[in-house]
Amino acid sequence: MGLLRHRGITDEERARLPPGQHLVRDFPVLHAGSVASTPLERWDFRVWGQVEHPMRWDFDELRALPTVTRICDIHCVTTWTKLDTTWEGVPMSWLLEQVRPLPSATHVLAHAEEDYTANVPIEALRNDDVMLAYRFDGEELEPVHGGPLRLLVPQLYFWKSAKWLRGLEFLDHDQLGFWERLGYSNSADPWKEERYAF
Repeated sequence: MGLLRHRGITDEERARLPPGQHLVRDFPVLHAGSVASTPLERWDFRVWGQVEHPMRWDFDELRALPTVTRICDIHCVTTWTKLDTTWEGVPMSWLLEQVRPLPSATHVLAHAEEDYTANVPIEALRNDDVMLAYRFDGEELEPVHGGPLRLLVPQLYFWKSAKWLRGLEFLDHDQLGFWERLGYSNSADPWKEERYAF
């Protein structure tokens, strides 16, 4: 216990670290490609595919939707974990009620700027912490962290929480996303240390 305190981490914090993870106090910036920057007057967010009600919102319309605040831990595949992060945005539970996924919908492909995609089973979106996030720790989400909008799926490794989110496509099958096609795990459970497919 004394050794953990000496290193600046408590026993309680250590218990919240998935296998192979280390605690960070800052918010590391990691992404492939450049930081996306679409002017807000040309920005929109769409939901389509296996849903009863496809929808589209511009930036102002999206910001007028119901909002929640959630506190959660986030875990990056590169082994860092940040505890007690605070996010604000549109709850995924509300969005699912509006678009009404069809019984055939099994997976969702998140579409982001720079042709980035991330895939998740539809059941992963039903967790209470999942949202369309646009504020972090009380401030507007910075572009380097995915602003103006990112998907937040904190129970999975953080690459599944796609930065610069522009749409969600509901599918009747699984379709690998950007990192999954490059050999990362499809399921990405940090507690099972599912980092890579091999």
